[in-house]
Amino acid sequence: MMKAVQYRRVGHAPEVVDVPVPEPGPGQVLLQVTAAGLCHSDLAVMGWPEEQFPYALPMTLGHEGVGTVAALGAGVTAVTEGEAVAVYGPWGCGRCHPCAEGKENCCPHAAGLGILPPGLGSPGALAEYVLVDSPGHLVPLNGLDPVQAAPLTDAGLTPYHAIRGSLPKLPPGSTAVVIGVGGLGHLAVQLLRALSPARVVALDVSKEKLTLAHDVGAHETLLSDGEAAARIRELTGGTGAEVVLDFVGAETTLAVAAASVAVAGDVTVVGLGGGTLAVGFGGGLPFEVSASFPYWGSRTELMEVLELARQGLVSCHVETFTLEQAPEAYERLHAGEINGRAVILPHA
Repeated sequence: MMKAVQYRRVGHAPEVVDVPVPEPGPGQVLLQVTAAGLCHSDLAVMGWPEEQFPYALPMTLGHEGVGTVAALGAGVTAVTEGEAVAVYGPWGCGRCHPCAEGKENCCPHAAGLGILPPGLGSPGALAEYVLVDSPGHLVPLNGLDPVQAAPLTDAGLTPYHAIRGSLPKLPPGSTAVVIGVGGLGHLAVQLLRALSPARVVALDVSKEKLTLAHDVGAHETLLSDGEAAARIRELTGGTGAEVVLDFVGAETTLAVAAASVAVAGDVTVVGLGGGTLAVGFGGGLPFEVSASFPYWGSRTELMEVLELARQGLVSCHVETFTLEQAPEAYERLHAGEINGRAVILPHA
């Protein structure tokens, strides 16, 4: 048996329970989990009402996982026991055009085939062991600290994917705005600094998180309030920011994004705050603005994020917890008391 953190009843807090250790079938890989990140997406899922809940319960949480290979299913030769790896989460069908390019996050068939990410429908990494469906969904750590690597599988990968798509709009003299300096946002600040010459402006309602934004490289930090959009316009000489990344996604932050983006700029909505962005003539956005809603990133992008971390260009501000402390960590995450990312160490 092993310990696992499960969401067992809609509307109730997750629980630490004993479950059987999974056995790898043909083509599968069993990992002993060394670190697993907590995400606001987990809170969003656990906030869905019963009539809208799409997954079978109980469900082991954790979609940011790294570990060492503990056992191999029949036919697996691509990894070896004891190897340290990160789990690429958005599993696809493996046969379509996006999957062939490593863009399983864009697989159009996964949902229809019942293929679900670990921790978001399939058993996740908030456990002592996790089963991975294919060695193709494992990326070597190559010496990277597991505590640093775990959040990068989503909190690093998602903003990296978002920022890469906007790099042509971030030449010298441009401005990028990061709204929400939480787990993803503080990594987005670092990624923007590593990948572009843009001035980075960070917004948050927490002075502590704005301090973190400054410490990790933001050129400017602003309170996310009713004056924020006007101050961004002032900083940019009235033109607005070429790229606005909203890691909150609430009505209030999306209003700031719409009011502060430049003509022909990008608004990228990552946060699951329940807000909506009006797109179209008369919708409030400047002309030629593009809006996107990224979902994770590709396998090759995960490899690139991990390489940036190995080079010291990106690091995650983390607070660690034991597996038994995971429910408490979720409570603190919900209360906004985690500065950076919460990481669970199942074998601590």
